[in-house]
Amino acid sequence: MYDFLIAPFVEFGFMQRALAGSLMLAISACPVGVFLMLRRMSLTGDAMAHAILPGAAAGFLLYGLQIVPMTIGGLIAGAIVALGAGAVSRFTVQKEDASMAAFYLISLAAGVLIVSLRGSSVDLMHVLFGTVLALNDDALTLIAMITGVTLLTLAIFWRALVAECLDPLFLRSVSRLGTPVHFIFLGLVVLNLVGGFQALGTLLSVGLMMLPAAAARFWTTRAGPMCALAILIGFASSVAGLLLSYHAALPSGPAIILSSGVVYLGSIVFGTRGVFNTRIRHHRHRTA
Repeated sequence: MYDFLIAPFVEFGFMQRALAGSLMLAISACPVGVFLMLRRMSLTGDAMAHAILPGAAAGFLLYGLQIVPMTIGGLIAGAIVALGAGAVSRFTVQKEDASMAAFYLISLAAGVLIVSLRGSSVDLMHVLFGTVLALNDDALTLIAMITGVTLLTLAIFWRALVAECLDPLFLRSVSRLGTPVHFIFLGLVVLNLVGGFQALGTLLSVGLMMLPAAAARFWTTRAGPMCALAILIGFASSVAGLLLSYHAALPSGPAIILSSGVVYLGSIVFGTRGVFNTRIRHHRHRTA
């Protein structure tokens, strides 16, 4: 048992850094995923994950696998897409989902084109799927800073975020925080995706954000416990994925996300609000 569960994290520094990075990402990204889901913006996270690709790709090609240029590039690309999609939906007849889809598709195509012109298929795989086993001190420092900023921001705007999940029009009618909170929240989404792409890539980083949150939704209805449970699921998925990667020689990023997927599928069936328990309650109600 010790050799299977603990020894990899004790004996190898790269496993310790991968575990530390994954756990910090779970603490930061999972609560953001909960609010994305409660606001019915789950696909926005996926769109923004694609949107940061050209900036990260440009930083990667100019400076290699350096965390600072890739982060700055990803933030710039994500901000351009978020503001562009918001401006189109605000000043034209097009709705936000359509404008977001258009901008992220343009951004995704631009990112793949940049890597194809200047890099190789290996470079593209690095940017798309990350290298969680190769996290260095700079990457861990950046993820720790993003985690701190995210938790502090959530603590300050918690009530406003919960109110906007319930009724955004009511929040905007009684407080001036409605619009600023929306853009602050989008900033947190971009920030966490940028922090996650170094470990999991631009495509898989949204998986650690959304799958634990979606699984937690089947166990509770309150936002606080849902965030805590999503973080615990993110922890378990990170540990399970890294152990699977180590013992079975699997790609670490996909192993982490697939572990979250298994928890999500189990929650659909066995969660307190899942299929099994819902059927039992319905049967008891009809019997009574």
